[in-house]
Amino acid sequence: MILLGIDVGGSGIKGALVDSETGEMISERFRIPTPTPRTPDAMADVIAEIVAHFDYKGKVGCGFPTIIKNGVCKATGNLDPSWLGVNVEELLEKKTGLDFTVINDADAAGYATMNYGIGKGEKGLVVMITIGTGLGSGAFLDGRLIPNFELGQIPYKKYSKIELWAAGSAKEKEKLSYKKWGKRFNKFLEYVELIISPDLIILGGGASKDFEQFKSQIKIETKVIAAELQNHAGIIGAAVASQYKAKKA
Repeated sequence: MILLGIDVGGSGIKGALVDSETGEMISERFRIPTPTPRTPDAMADVIAEIVAHFDYKGKVGCGFPTIIKNGVCKATGNLDPSWLGVNVEELLEKKTGLDFTVINDADAAGYATMNYGIGKGEKGLVVMITIGTGLGSGAFLDGRLIPNFELGQIPYKKYSKIELWAAGSAKEKEKLSYKKWGKRFNKFLEYVELIISPDLIILGGGASKDFEQFKSQIKIETKVIAAELQNHAGIIGAAVASQYKAKKA
């Protein structure tokens, strides 16, 4: 089945058509910068533009960069505060006329990695960390998703959440070298290891393709690897999520 997957990020909103049988993208990725401010109507308009670009009429899966429960935004993360309490699925369905499945973006990336990528067949507690504007996290126990594991929200020193200090956006904003930023990211991983003791950590998102440049700074005992799907995982996982919802209905 060919499905449309959309990955909503702090800097860009991306979409592509995905073959749900193979987990492969069968179209070029189409990207539009995330609007400022990141309000519901503005972002929904961009998502509708992506749907129109593909002239797509089926079910749509969407990875969203905050906690989503039954389609409703439960935290604003790096978004505009007006998102709190919004039923994202209903909003996007009104904008496009299509059936949307909306899940946390790191959960979507993790789902793709665990079903089609380097995490396939891995047992125990596996955590997918997506490095971008924030630090998303998707957790899987013996391959089954534990939704909305927002580890990037851990408070740290003067910061309300550690992702403000250790995400990829902090590296860019402060113009940090990979060595200096890698030490920060390792501190974040130390907290992850202390709190949940995972068996494996898989890195995704934009910075995952540069893992070799900061790998030497990762000092934790837990095995850490980079996802093969990298920043395409969010699109792939979101697309497949729409099929999973249809099967449950």
